[in-house]
Amino acid sequence: MSTGRIAKLFVGQGHGFIRLTDDREVFFHRSDVAEGTSFNDFVVGDSVTFELFEDAVSGARALRVRHRRRPR
Repeated sequence: MSTGRIAKLFVGQGHGFIRLTDDREVFFHRSDVAEGTSFNDFVVGDSVTFELFEDAVSGARALRVRHRRRPR
């Protein structure tokens, strides 16, 4: 699993971008949000985990995006 922070959200359009630790931004769509997680619950700055999918044609995409759990 990869980690990052929500960098941009376009709620009306149903997508956003996650900034990785190397400052690269990865696209995600509301359909890429993990089961049991709501796209509308995300805000810019949220820490998230996701599965990074690299595609040579369309570019990188974040799958199964969910809020990152903080260690207790």
